[in-house]
Amino acid sequence: MPTRILPAVGDADAVRSVTTLLSQLPDAEPVAPVVDSTQLIDTLARLAAESVDELPEVVIVHERIGPVPALELIREVALRFPAVGVILVTSDASPGLFQAAMDYGARGLVALPLSYEELASRVQAVAQWSVGVRRHLGAGGDVFTGVGGTVVTVSGAKGGTGTTLTAIQLALAAQASGRSTALVDMDLQTGDIASYLDVQFRRSVVDLAAITDISPRVLADAVFRHDTGLALLLAPAEGERGEDVTDRAARQIVSALRSRYEVVVIDCGAQLGGAGAAAVEMADRALLITTPDVVAVRGAKRAVRMWDRLQIRKAEETTVVVNRHSRATEIQPPLIQKITGTAVAATVVPANFKELQSVVDAGRIHELENKSSVKQALWGLAGELGLVKAADGAHKAGRGPVSFRRRRES
Repeated sequence: MPTRILPAVGDADAVRSVTTLLSQLPDAEPVAPVVDSTQLIDTLARLAAESVDELPEVVIVHERIGPVPALELIREVALRFPAVGVILVTSDASPGLFQAAMDYGARGLVALPLSYEELASRVQAVAQWSVGVRRHLGAGGDVFTGVGGTVVTVSGAKGGTGTTLTAIQLALAAQASGRSTALVDMDLQTGDIASYLDVQFRRSVVDLAAITDISPRVLADAVFRHDTGLALLLAPAEGERGEDVTDRAARQIVSALRSRYEVVVIDCGAQLGGAGAAAVEMADRALLITTPDVVAVRGAKRAVRMWDRLQIRKAEETTVVVNRHSRATEIQPPLIQKITGTAVAATVVPANFKELQSVVDAGRIHELENKSSVKQALWGLAGELGLVKAADGAHKAGRGPVSFRRRRES
């Protein structure tokens, strides 16, 4: 059986060099190369959605791939697609880099300039390993084989727009519909999900920051299992400790969560740090919460432009959610869409703080009544985003509606 090999190479000269050699390998079936990390993950996810057997046996990652660094990309591929063997192509063949590549999940390393013999030897060995893993999976081995869970980040255009409330209710809707769901507080200095859900905790996201290999057991030790079934990974009680969560640590944490849960909702707050930026970049859906007032909409526009400048996320890949909406408001969703250049969610969240006040003050936001228009809108948003298993999933779970959708009013 031919070995399918997918090169991930951003440099045009390197693409030609790699593809030329691959075409000469016996029993090799090179796949059209991808040019960046996003395209690689999207391609693998699409193939895995059909079947694990559709995945290439070997992925070759060039050291100059971007925007995600090569080692971080290798870790994500290894976590999300464990039946795929990854080879790193690099000009640095030092023992230190070799060990780092293995730690991140690579199955081999090939030095530049490429030689036919070395490349052929590594491809053959990694392909044999991949075939062995797939046999194990086919025999019913307990290995994660899905395309990875859906990651949704929730960020605020400014403070006080309802970011945490939105994140919590989206996660509750997903969990209630039958999806295993993790809720992460990545607002590292000022995050307060624990207070909203009446949680006393010892461990936080900081406990995972220094761990290079986040195993399922390590992850399980760090999360707090809430009464609702949500797996909570909380911000540290001491805000200054949030600095320990670097962008690299955040990537590892998000990848580990994605490999264990069907839905991962991340509250990034309103202040963008390195960890939050990494989460937004990795997310399948990035939400930006705004209220329909001039200050908040300007904040949303600034955030979108900053994400674009920093190459975190393009405006058209961001979804703005309008909170505290009313028909009397002068600024309506179509105008917000025009100002920000983003998509705007069809579901808007009504302005009705009276419904929320008692549960917010009690720290029991998960006990918000099903008849609440705010809850219905946010669970409707979860449906719009595809976070719930089925339209009636929450009704079966006895948690309230998920199919309700409040349309924009112009």
